[in-house]
Amino acid sequence: MFNPAEDPQSIARKLYRYNKTAEHRIRTPEEVNEQTAAAYKELGYVAIEEVLTREEVEAALQDITDVIHGRIVGPKIQYFRGRSERKDSPDFDSPEEREHAVRKLHKFIDYCPALHHICYHPKIWSVLEKVLGDQPRFCEDQALLKPPSKDAGIEKPWHQDMAYSSFSYDRMVAGVWVALDEALPENGCMHVIPRSHRSGPVPHYAVRDWQLCDTVVDVDKDEMVPLKPGGILVFSGLLHHGTPPNLSDQRRRALQFHYAPEPAVKMTPAEYKRVFTNEMTKAEC
Repeated sequence: MFNPAEDPQSIARKLYRYNKTAEHRIRTPEEVNEQTAAAYKELGYVAIEEVLTREEVEAALQDITDVIHGRIVGPKIQYFRGRSERKDSPDFDSPEEREHAVRKLHKFIDYCPALHHICYHPKIWSVLEKVLGDQPRFCEDQALLKPPSKDAGIEKPWHQDMAYSSFSYDRMVAGVWVALDEALPENGCMHVIPRSHRSGPVPHYAVRDWQLCDTVVDVDKDEMVPLKPGGILVFSGLLHHGTPPNLSDQRRRALQFHYAPEPAVKMTPAEYKRVFTNEMTKAEC
């Protein structure tokens, strides 16, 4: 198990593999069919390379920039640990420094027209209907920015999204990860363990983040999911996935939305605790 202060290069080298690219890829949403949905259920993910237009990507990036610099007010901003949460903090020496301090935005779709458009994009919803087998219901929005910064571009350890109580429903939730910059192995593209969702919920621990124990992740089966801007990854809420630290000089901005099937209901706190937590301490990990 890695210490929370572990060197980023060591984490990237020991907990991720860079020799295999995820193979379940299609070019456009229009190509999603019954075979795609069946493969999604088997593997736990599907990458779709061409979904958003360049104009949609550029508008989304502008919304994100406007939130960070206070031109759009309302969304929540998460800076790296130790950095002020105030958007008007005086200790940024430049606009670039401010942008490189932001790890995540959330609760933004009511304030950002371009991001709202992507969240409810008809092409994305058509894919969700096919892989969920039901009408999707929006759950939560995030912008995961992973700048080229040792503080804010840190790893998101291996985890299952449904282990976050916001997404814990009695039916399988789907995540949609949208590349706004080119997502590459060097700057922290998504990594997945195919078929890991089939093992069901796994206890999580508060170590470097709310995460799977490093020792239970089948790292040898890790597959990278590089994407061009406008490409998306749709994945099961129980799929083991994570992103290594950004060790490059390039930004890696992405959106992530979660959707539940319309009939799904939230787990009770007792059920959530039973399946996703361990009463022991993190020393048991």
